[in-house]
Amino acid sequence: MDKLWIDTDTASDDAVALMIVMSLVPERIAGISTVAGNVPVHLSSRNASYTARLCEFETVIHEGAASPLLRPLKTAQYIHGEDGMGDIGLDLGTPNLSGVPAAVALVEAARMNKGELEVVTLGPLTNIALALKLDPDFAGNIAKLTIMGGTGDCYGNVTPVSEYNIWADPEAADIVFRSPIPKVMIGWDISRKYASVSDQEAEELLALDTAKARVAVHSQKVLRAFCASTSGVNGFDLPDPIALAAAINPYVITEAKPYAVSVVCQDGSARGLTILNDRHCQDTPKTTRVAQTANRTVFWQMLTEALK
Repeated sequence: MDKLWIDTDTASDDAVALMIVMSLVPERIAGISTVAGNVPVHLSSRNASYTARLCEFETVIHEGAASPLLRPLKTAQYIHGEDGMGDIGLDLGTPNLSGVPAAVALVEAARMNKGELEVVTLGPLTNIALALKLDPDFAGNIAKLTIMGGTGDCYGNVTPVSEYNIWADPEAADIVFRSPIPKVMIGWDISRKYASVSDQEAEELLALDTAKARVAVHSQKVLRAFCASTSGVNGFDLPDPIALAAAINPYVITEAKPYAVSVVCQDGSARGLTILNDRHCQDTPKTTRVAQTANRTVFWQMLTEALK
């Protein structure tokens, strides 16, 4: 099986995604890098290292971009808490950093595992865009890129039509979507429809009575309030976990269609909108498979098994 590289802006749902991969297929992890997004990058690195310790998984973190390519950073701490982990008083410790910037580490890992490295992005696409600029061969060295970002039904969580990860750095996202890397886009619509956790289901997870389960549920405290007041999700949803689950299990996504994807970069309510083009255009090849439906049962089984 291909090795996995996870690029994350680690907050509460990213942490659950890391729990899934670290608990179910730790041997497949080739590296973890962080990017500014949900929280500033140093907090993302801290939260990723905390999650690794919680899962008893030894790793170093390759810290990446501290801001978008062309814009000031606007975090999502109002969704995930100031610490990114729900502000529930966790002792998050300090990050275990490699000292190698994320884009450099990504380029090197892709060279070493040419054609056998799958990258999964859980945050803004800044590090991937930088890697593409750093090495002309990077796109050809990657087997697949799974992107948690965008929305397949034009229903957003940061503007009426835009999802946060793409909105946060639309220029980077546009570069990545236009690249020849084979891509799978798992938009917020998939999370909203297939990865929401009701209060009753949250209690079922807590009944597993493990440290991982308690952190996975309680760290969604601020997100739960955001869902109740703003996004309309029943309970809380887990976009990054279902994206990472899909990357390691082909049975999670049940239907996906090929599109040429581009991104609106202009400021305004449409900033970050993912434009899906299924027509044949020479200048915009259909290099992205966009998830349409998912298997909720398979995802829930994976989540439960990981948190045991």
